[in-house]
Amino acid sequence: MEITIQWIRTTWTKESRGGAAATLRNAAPVGLLLPHGSAPFVHMVRMHEDHGFEPYDSREDLSKVDVQLREEEGRLRVFPKVQPLFALPPRKRRPRAVWLAPGQWVRWQLNYRFSSAMGIRDWTYWLDTFNVAYGPVNADVFLSQPPVSIDERGPLR
Repeated sequence: MEITIQWIRTTWTKESRGGAAATLRNAAPVGLLLPHGSAPFVHMVRMHEDHGFEPYDSREDLSKVDVQLREEEGRLRVFPKVQPLFALPPRKRRPRAVWLAPGQWVRWQLNYRFSSAMGIRDWTYWLDTFNVAYGPVNADVFLSQPPVSIDERGPLR
């Protein structure tokens, strides 16, 4: 069966926590058109405040994605990994994995806050959005509202 993943990572510092920069960051897309090609693949998209949150993308192998995937009895189990363990916010209790039937997709969002090694630099923030589709999809599949959505974003201060 075909598996298509779009992994969008948005990164910023305290410079984009408020004002016009935060407005720009919050307007960053959580779904984009897929590049041409056949599944399985990962459409990796990065957006950073240094580049005005403009997306730049690449194509990766499924083994590179931070999501546990398992096909079983005609369904796909999807469960993003929380990496790295020292990031905030703490996640003591996580939602259960999602099981997708063919033709379904899920949008799963997680956010993080990191300090630099030895606190030399300011905080860095990440938002990971995983759009995961099971089965054949059109290039615009992730532009619509997801049938299944998991929001694991927590307070970052």
